[in-house]
Amino acid sequence: MTLAGRELAVTPGAVSRLIRALEEDLKAPLFVRRAGGLELTPVGRTMAEGAREALDRLHEATTGVRMRRPRRLSIGVYGHFLSRALLPRLPDLSVNLPSLAIDVHTSTNALDLLPTRFDAVIAVSGPGPQTGLVIRPLMPIVTVAVVAPQRLQSGPIDFAQIPMLHTRPRSEDWRRWLDFAGFKTIAVRGGSSFESASQTLEATAADLGAAIAIEGLLQPDLASGRLAIAHPARRPTTRHFTLQYEARLKDDPSLTAFSEWLCRQFEA
Repeated sequence: MTLAGRELAVTPGAVSRLIRALEEDLKAPLFVRRAGGLELTPVGRTMAEGAREALDRLHEATTGVRMRRPRRLSIGVYGHFLSRALLPRLPDLSVNLPSLAIDVHTSTNALDLLPTRFDAVIAVSGPGPQTGLVIRPLMPIVTVAVVAPQRLQSGPIDFAQIPMLHTRPRSEDWRRWLDFAGFKTIAVRGGSSFESASQTLEATAADLGAAIAIEGLLQPDLASGRLAIAHPARRPTTRHFTLQYEARLKDDPSLTAFSEWLCRQFEA
């Protein structure tokens, strides 16, 4: 009675009177009152179980109402994808989903972009499902060689001579692309290296050499004339940029709205 009174912000005596009134209404005792305390009678246990079930349902309904309210989402995203693909599309999010707000958190380290750390992440994923995750493909990863446009004015690029620029987290890109393009005899040479793909493309635009880039993330640079495709070879991979989030959040209205909007953007 004391704990119940504390929970309800009333006196223990008030709780006791309410219990007695309920017992009179039911015409059955709810407690056996012993020297050591109270014990539920069979009728009391039935009432307790029914009350617990009703309160649980009320809690679930309240939670559902709260979940239907738009909330601010935390989105982890590969930094190069953010600058080249997501930021140009965010104005459309504001127009079509004005009540939905997102916070973006970038990283170049795949270990930082774990769905358990955010509401959702945009990261690279291989084929096939992953237990406990919803994975929605956004963009296939296809690699191409790029240079500053002026490099092409004197003819085809000689990949045996041009300085090779490297993105450190993608150290195998040159070897894989050269093999795919039919240049298996050309060695991968050391040269300038950069901690992010964005920095590598900045150096390429400054005409420091050639680089391997993800084709789907080149549109702003190609459209502005800062970069040009150096060779027609387009190396496909089995990997995609994907939107990933925990399966337990699959019915979250805000996350569902963001997911559908983002997938429509890349389908278009």
